[in-house]
Amino acid sequence: MSKDMFKFSKRLQALPPYLFLEIDKAKRQARQEGRDIIDFGIGDPDQPTPEFIIEALSLASREPANHRYALDQGMPVLRQSIRSWYKRRFNVALDADSEILPLIGSKEGIAHFPLAFINQGDISLVPDPCYPPYKGGTILAGGKPYLMPLMQSNGFLPDLARIPLSIRRKARLIFVNYPNNPTGSCAHDDFYRELIEFAMKNRIIIVSDLAYSEMSYDGYKPRSLLEFPGAKEVAIEFHSLSKTYNMTGWRVGWASGNAKLVSALAKVKSNVDSGIFSALQLAGVAAMEGPQEHVDAMCRMYGERRDILAEGLCSLGWDVAKPKATFYLWIKIPSRTGSIDFAARLLKEADIVATPGVGFGKYGEGFIRMALTVPKERIEEAVQRIKKVSR
Repeated sequence: MSKDMFKFSKRLQALPPYLFLEIDKAKRQARQEGRDIIDFGIGDPDQPTPEFIIEALSLASREPANHRYALDQGMPVLRQSIRSWYKRRFNVALDADSEILPLIGSKEGIAHFPLAFINQGDISLVPDPCYPPYKGGTILAGGKPYLMPLMQSNGFLPDLARIPLSIRRKARLIFVNYPNNPTGSCAHDDFYRELIEFAMKNRIIIVSDLAYSEMSYDGYKPRSLLEFPGAKEVAIEFHSLSKTYNMTGWRVGWASGNAKLVSALAKVKSNVDSGIFSALQLAGVAAMEGPQEHVDAMCRMYGERRDILAEGLCSLGWDVAKPKATFYLWIKIPSRTGSIDFAARLLKEADIVATPGVGFGKYGEGFIRMALTVPKERIEEAVQRIKKVSR
């Protein structure tokens, strides 16, 4: 049999190794060795989904009508719930039929969206460091990511004025993500206004990832890009129930915004999936329309964890800023070591998992990301372990 028979496509070969798979492999090996691992790696909430949402799924899953193929466009009741949530939270009016599309988690929508607009050789403007599907979705669609450095000196915002005109002419999409993963940074109003003007002038579609809007502290409330004048003319925004309601494994998200952009994504999805299990959609309705005390409690919990970890590391001489949103700390490495080597040292010498910044892109070098998905007692223990290693 020819060795070339199973040769991967050029697009697949162009994809970098998926960061979290590599981290998971290292964690499994350490645990097999019987080591007590404190895991700050993947941003997966450690708290359970609220009970009333679980009960809603249980009831809906017993209804035979919900066992059939779901509508590709999503159940009307879910789209109406998303519409109402956006109106309450951001005072943004959306058309439930044409401007909202439920997704099997926002990740799949973000990864599939470039297929609707990227032709071979087209460019996506991608922040670096970033959530990996921005690059991966572009590459799988045959496009080329153009990296926009997110530098600490600029508040981890892309400098749009530095993007060459030759690149702008070939660009079809620009990805933004605020509150930001991995840096925890937030966008100010003037940036969003500048972004919309940039997109209109250069005929570029804005892809806004708003997955962390409900995870914020110290009285700060992140805004939606769709709140700003002109955004609906050029933008699509992605959101998810994953972080807000501890539903990462449930895979319920949505896209909203410009009707033509939403319909294009819907056409892609009609060719690759058959919609979200209807019982999950009804559980999503329960999440958005049910009691919301959980959200405030979640923010208090992560805020306390943020303070313990940030202040603990600062006491060791590390340079750590407290983010206003997300459940990540983006930490400058306190040595000249590369981020992969530094993360490996934490695992080897302190049994602590952290994510090397370079895994999110070359401009993430010099940092590690630590997710606040660890109980506060374990965070305190982690600080003590790091203190011993630092001696």
